[in-house]
Amino acid sequence: MLSYSYELIPTLILYNSVLALALITPQFAPNLFDLVSMLKADRVILLDVEKWSRKGRTHRIEVRAEDGTQWLNLPILSEDRKKATKDVRLDSTQRWFKLFWNTLAYNYNDATYFDYYADEIRHDIEMAYEFETLLDFNLYFFKRILTYLEIDIQFELASNVEGYSTFPDECLKNLGYETLYLEHQSKNYQRQSSKAEQALKEHPTYRQAYPGFEPNCSVLDLLFNVGVESFRLINPLLKE
Repeated sequence: MLSYSYELIPTLILYNSVLALALITPQFAPNLFDLVSMLKADRVILLDVEKWSRKGRTHRIEVRAEDGTQWLNLPILSEDRKKATKDVRLDSTQRWFKLFWNTLAYNYNDATYFDYYADEIRHDIEMAYEFETLLDFNLYFFKRILTYLEIDIQFELASNVEGYSTFPDECLKNLGYETLYLEHQSKNYQRQSSKAEQALKEHPTYRQAYPGFEPNCSVLDLLFNVGVESFRLINPLLKE
């Protein structure tokens, strides 16, 4: 397996004083709701042992489109769809990359920072062919996103956490945290908890490539539109 090293530059100031736990599925490019949950949390656990769900965001991102948003997907081997996320493999036999990238490029060609990041992001997405499992690619790409945003998020895989429970309330108790953040809009594929709080209550707006604003897009949308100034938008959210 290929190995990579990353120099992460922490430019954000954390304001959260309550011990918080974030339980998030391992996504390759999460939206801002989940990114803020991870930034506010004292401990981030990526749920690699939970059953993979086609309704989740481990294999897909929501991007801005002219008439709203659309989903872009990574191909998954059909025989792995009932397995734990950590065991799901990418289907490298499918010719998915050209459509994926062309759609992304079409929608963000006029975004302020698209040209600035395009070559590297294109290469990073195409690197999916170098990985057998979805999880390994997601971790690679997520770390690349953190590098571009110049932020640092330390995380653990649930498969390596003693005391992890598939039930969020039990997990919170077992690990000794006070506040719980779950994945945004995850009721169809993640166990929920009445104790869960929303780390980001109101999504900030910024100029997108098309008129209007869509709040659930992957952070690639933030990167292409706001770019090196993204920290100016993210940092105030951590005070809430």
